[in-house]
Amino acid sequence: MAFVLPPLPYAHDALEPVIDKETMGFHYDKHHQTYVDNLNKAVAAAGVEGQSFDELFAKMSTLPVAVRNNAGGVWNHTFFWEGLAPVGTGGEPSAELAAAIDADLGGMDAFKEAFNAAGLGRFGSGWAWLIVQDGKLKIISTPNQDNSLMDFAEEKGAPLLVADVWEHAYYLKYQNRRAEFLAAFWSIVNWNKVNDLFAAAKG
Repeated sequence: MAFVLPPLPYAHDALEPVIDKETMGFHYDKHHQTYVDNLNKAVAAAGVEGQSFDELFAKMSTLPVAVRNNAGGVWNHTFFWEGLAPVGTGGEPSAELAAAIDADLGGMDAFKEAFNAAGLGRFGSGWAWLIVQDGKLKIISTPNQDNSLMDFAEEKGAPLLVADVWEHAYYLKYQNRRAEFLAAFWSIVNWNKVNDLFAAAKG
């Protein structure tokens, strides 16, 4: 069964003013769709059609780079959209997640600072992540379309939250001001989703 572009969980303008409608049109309708189209071509060429993301990620080191880039591109973007919510609707970290942030990352302010630093420190294109690794929270960044679920990942773990720091994620509104985009990002985090993922990862 071919991969398809999953529907956005909100309208194109729902994340204003942090992510503008025009950026969402390019980012979701064009970039994300292109990764879907190219992934279907890549898995057909590699003879791995019909396999799930989990199956592909488990052997990604043996697959062509086109599968790696486009499978990551599709999965990472879908995860990114699901981790966002309109301003004022995303809830708050659960008591359990807040306690883990305090214990593992030094509190919410330190967590945000370190997460933003991971995004700013990623040279070129990539992603900043909050993951669960060996039962503890950890902040990492990955290049291009890689993630912590791929078999070759230097830092493996269950993703909880991600920020896209490819320029196409923010350039129309923020130009080269990645730090400003990352600062605004926190007002649209879907903590309800992060809480669910954290509970599942710990459970």
